[in-house]
Amino acid sequence: MSYVFSPAPVPSVPVAGSGEQRFPVHRIYCVGRNYEEHAKEMGFTGREPPFFFMKPADAIVPVGAGETGRLPYPSLTANLHHEVELVVAIGQGGRNIQAADAHRHIYGYAVGLDMTRRDLQNNMKKQGRPWCIGKGFDASAPIGPITPAAQAGDVEKAAIWLQVNGADRQRSTVAQLIWNIAETIEHLSAAWELQPGDLIYTGTPEGVAAVARGDVLEAGVHGLGLLRLQVV
Repeated sequence: MSYVFSPAPVPSVPVAGSGEQRFPVHRIYCVGRNYEEHAKEMGFTGREPPFFFMKPADAIVPVGAGETGRLPYPSLTANLHHEVELVVAIGQGGRNIQAADAHRHIYGYAVGLDMTRRDLQNNMKKQGRPWCIGKGFDASAPIGPITPAAQAGDVEKAAIWLQVNGADRQRSTVAQLIWNIAETIEHLSAAWELQPGDLIYTGTPEGVAAVARGDVLEAGVHGLGLLRLQVV
């Protein structure tokens, strides 16, 4: 087989404690408004059915343990928001996965950021248009190393937080998810056949806010290490 040009490298994320081993990324799914307090700050309440949006696989900014990644401030926006999230890495695919079986499909977990051009997203919402431009841009999905599930501890109850320049912005627990990890996989796999290499960004707690060039972001989920980036 020949190509008209050389294919791009496969986007991948380092695996914690594995040396050179990496997790190849297939697709990135994101869950919208999946923490109650964040839903309220966005003007919504209640346990509405989960909804999903996607980012390109090459939107990841993989950051190794102990490193400070560089997060480029994107074009066209004056209101770039941080959203810290627990990321679920799928190791075994499937369709119509039941919540009771979901854990069998999980390879591991990571800390991620769903960066959002909030002004562009809001403008698209007002016009009733798709808001991919606000969510799926280059470098919109920073992510730390993936910790295999057996080494991740009890992520279902883990603390999740984000600081900007050392000050708290977001702080909650994964237990506050409206739709938990297993339920999310059940709903998602009813709409798409999940594949090994898929990443699921499970939602963000309250406290989302803007960042500026020069800001240092530190994000964490207890048991998964620290994701550190500087906006440049």
